[in-house]
Amino acid sequence: MTSVAQHPTDLTVITVPVSHPLVRPLLQELGEEYSARYGSDADTELTRYPDTEFTPEHGGVLLLLLERGEPVAGGAFRRYDAASAELKRIWTHSAHRRRGLARRVVEELERVAAERGYRRIYLTTGPRQPEARGLYLATGYTALFDTEADPETIGPLPFEKFLPGAARHDGPTGSPDQLHPEPS
Repeated sequence: MTSVAQHPTDLTVITVPVSHPLVRPLLQELGEEYSARYGSDADTELTRYPDTEFTPEHGGVLLLLLERGEPVAGGAFRRYDAASAELKRIWTHSAHRRRGLARRVVEELERVAAERGYRRIYLTTGPRQPEARGLYLATGYTALFDTEADPETIGPLPFEKFLPGAARHDGPTGSPDQLHPEPS
């Protein structure tokens, strides 16, 4: 099932299953970029989680930003634990970068996560994705790593953000093996 929400710009936000045909171009370009940056086939990362984890029935969502019916950006979240959603696959098509679209995707995902009762967003990004690192820092995420260290020595860079109205707690959420999943 596809749902649609309008924004005061010429962009349309839709939620779709991973299998939707409009998702394919973004995931294909994302896979190509992962492979170029990390020197490996990105298929393993892009298929790490079953598609069902990005459905409302399993606590997730995948959304796209459409401009004149064409996908220009997108992203998803999956249930990380009872209180946290994990952002995955935040992506802007290469022809549409530097327009604030990734920020818009993150804002939409945060809004949906809050509506669904999540109190915290968790994510990781790869050490060779400085644009993503900058986006998360600029949108209020807290780095759960030493930002002065060489990202290559850290591996996946974890971030968190408590959603408005969420009480902060001491210690990480989730089991220790969940604290440092692979990059999104």
